[in-house]
Amino acid sequence: MSFEALHTIDKCVLLTLNGSNNLFLDNLVVTLTSTYTWILLYGALLYLVIKNNENWWKIMLIVGTIGIGLLIVDGVNLGIVKPLIARPRPLNSPELQGIVQSANGYYASGYSFFSSHTANAFLIAVFFCLLVRDKIFSCFMFLWAIIVSLTRPYLGVHYPSDIFVGAIFGTTIAILIYFLYLRIYIRFSDKLHYISTRYTRTGYSFADIDLVLTVLVLTFIYTVFRALLLI
Repeated sequence: MSFEALHTIDKCVLLTLNGSNNLFLDNLVVTLTSTYTWILLYGALLYLVIKNNENWWKIMLIVGTIGIGLLIVDGVNLGIVKPLIARPRPLNSPELQGIVQSANGYYASGYSFFSSHTANAFLIAVFFCLLVRDKIFSCFMFLWAIIVSLTRPYLGVHYPSDIFVGAIFGTTIAILIYFLYLRIYIRFSDKLHYISTRYTRTGYSFADIDLVLTVLVLTFIYTVFRALLLI
């Protein structure tokens, strides 16, 4: 398949996902895409790490590993890929002027390829899925990452291919940094597997996991009510 054909498919999918002329959905998506919306979720994930690791070096190992992952994603994307590819965002593309819709005047600077929002969301989701090893938790984290990612073409700031590549890149970096974390963890600790109905096999309390999921669900509910109030 030629590049032109792929680009045509990319534009068609973008226009399918972009906008809705619905004030409620516009408000909802603008709220969902904001990093500030998810501060409580990030706090709950940090609480999960602190509560379920018995000393500070293990806590800082996890936090540091995630920090390295985020630096890699943003460094590679913002420092190398985006300037090199220099793909205009859909809202700024001459061929899509007047076709792609914005929502509530939402605007993003810089280039389009690939989506840092998506890469970072998938990095966090995949890393914690590997760390915690709970099926329900993993489903909710992947759902969160997918929803955050889909807000980007809706707002006209990314093509679907930007989202796809961002998800693949974020997932790949998450797997790599997890194995880096695991290699260091195993070297300095032999307490990795738990056999208990109260904990996952990597030692994370189901009660604390439920707290994270509760925060995630309540945040989604908040975004819905906020979208309704802004109509």
